[in-house]
Amino acid sequence: MKSGEQPVPPGLHLVSTPIGAAADITLKGLDLLARADALAAEDTRTARRLMDIHGVALGHRRLTAYHDHSGPETRARLLAPLEQGGSLAYVSEAGTPLVSDPGFALVRDAVARGIPVHAAPGASAVLAALAVAGLPTDRFTFLGFLPPGAEQRRTALAELKAHPFTMVLYESPRRVREMFTDLVNILGDERPAALCRELTKRFEEVRRGSLAELAEGLVDEPRGEIVVVIGGAPAGAGGSEELEEALRSAMETMRVKDAATAVAGALGLPRRQVYQAALELEKNR
Repeated sequence: MKSGEQPVPPGLHLVSTPIGAAADITLKGLDLLARADALAAEDTRTARRLMDIHGVALGHRRLTAYHDHSGPETRARLLAPLEQGGSLAYVSEAGTPLVSDPGFALVRDAVARGIPVHAAPGASAVLAALAVAGLPTDRFTFLGFLPPGAEQRRTALAELKAHPFTMVLYESPRRVREMFTDLVNILGDERPAALCRELTKRFEEVRRGSLAELAEGLVDEPRGEIVVVIGGAPAGAGGSEELEEALRSAMETMRVKDAATAVAGALGLPRRQVYQAALELEKNR
């Protein structure tokens, strides 16, 4: 450590890494990669390549792989030095750690041990897609990857038909055409959306339009990382049967007034209308 330089705070540091352009890493992220006592990465080869690009030396420090197949023993080995005041920088393969990557269990165990957890924010495919999609961003829901099976995917989309807020999801290039067919059939062909491919990379592409227009444009299987942004359901999209079902479910655990508020928000319906429907259901119980 150089004279006058502050030591890296003890604990687990979640460092966001570029989703494409290597220059997108933050100065704070580089500093943590250079000075943390130890490093962990979802993909050690990707981490080493990023460090080499920016001239960050690993030196004698440990770089441990932490991925989907890492178990409690790996977590315990990574966290033990942190209980003695050490620092560990964790990076996912690309983007912000814990967003569709295996870092959750590591953070959970760190919190359980009383270890400080810090975030060094930066690149995120979710936020990058929201920024360029041209759809409302005041409220949004991140869905990650939908289920790979066709029936499970359609069931998940049916549950989201009346969701009033912008939705962001990831999808594999191999399944994206099938998914768009389901999106059109279940959410409607006029729903606004954006298909973002290879964000921040050389062949970045953003297509905007209705779900039907985007589906028609998928003649060939697209390549690269894909993020899809979908507009929320228009107000009043929930039908009477859907409203009644939602109210019955909510009223099993909530008071009538609270259930009406929750369902009105979820379906994008006027609260007074939903409250009156809830009172009718309560009367007929």
